[in-house]
Amino acid sequence: IACRVAAGELSAEDIDESVIGDSLMTRGIPDPDLIIRTSGECRLSNFLLWQASYAEFYFPEVLWPDFREEAFEEALRVYAGRDRRFGLVADSSNE
Repeated sequence: IACRVAAGELSAEDIDESVIGDSLMTRGIPDPDLIIRTSGECRLSNFLLWQASYAEFYFPEVLWPDFREEAFEEALRVYAGRDRRFGLVADSSNE
């Protein structure tokens, strides 16, 4: 993006979410809904930072080599029970 601006192909004012998304190696691939980070590590380590903005995260204690079908099914059960708001704030007037 910086090279395109420097070359005059793009103005800095025109940089928006779509320009950034189209500049990533994952362009054309849908953003993840669920990110599973095994071993109990509660960090992403720069993994899909832009794409993960509305993803749900799951941090099981199980190590990757031991993450089998049962652990995956548990992750899906937890995910299915979440209230996904995609950036919206919860409505506190109903509480």
